[in-house]
Amino acid sequence: MALMANISNQELERQYSPSLWSHRMDKDAVIEAHVKETTEGTRLSRTLVQTELNIPYGQSESETFDLYLPQYLISYGCSKEESGFMVSPLVSRGIAVMVMDYDIAPKGNMDLMVSQVRRSIAATLTRYPHDIYLCGHSAGAHLAAMMLCTDWGDVVIRPNIKGAVLVSGIYDLLPIIHTYVNDALGMSPEVAARNSPMLFVADVARNAGACKIAVVAAEHDSPEFKRQSKDYFQGVGPLLSAPSGSIPRVTTSIFLISSHYFLSTCVLVRREKSAE
Repeated sequence: MALMANISNQELERQYSPSLWSHRMDKDAVIEAHVKETTEGTRLSRTLVQTELNIPYGQSESETFDLYLPQYLISYGCSKEESGFMVSPLVSRGIAVMVMDYDIAPKGNMDLMVSQVRRSIAATLTRYPHDIYLCGHSAGAHLAAMMLCTDWGDVVIRPNIKGAVLVSGIYDLLPIIHTYVNDALGMSPEVAARNSPMLFVADVARNAGACKIAVVAAEHDSPEFKRQSKDYFQGVGPLLSAPSGSIPRVTTSIFLISSHYFLSTCVLVRREKSAE
């Protein structure tokens, strides 16, 4: 879990800036393309499948989630206006998808965001008490990993987490307190530590030990992102009773749009194997 040796603050900034690592376009273009693709995909998905939109799970304007039906549940942590792009291949296989909104920084701090995602899952289960499968990318992977180490002792229906696919996530937040990312988050070392899934892998074994987890790093992720994925998988994998795996190289930047994409297949296969 050690940080790269003798890394400068300038290099640390570069390592934790995903938009700088695209091999196809520059920083501004890759952000614009990503937002355009995911937003348009979400709009299309809403025309193709049955939906329940803007379901509240709290009092804040941001505390809402969308459901794409029918019968199973995957929770994907990200802005719901940009996360519905991936639902069509999942819903077509009988998987209901929930995507939630939460208060991103600077409006929301890290403790609040983690709490909001927990409450959104608890609220979903009061309406649809099914097994759940977590899938998250980047910040969503971090939040999904935090759900895996939650004991859920104070909820009405305890989530039965059957599987998780974590893509290009950060599992140790301590390095990013030294980067621009923390300008909005304002994390102290204590806040970063208590929201670092890497420090709570033993809790995953207690609370989601039967869960099958895939930890995914993209081919063109920065070395720090790849290190974090490797360290988290090596930490959590041996503690689980169900077989899990790491997927070290995913080359496409937009995934889960088609059922033929590698990562879509991974999600579908893991759900089907977990249901056996």
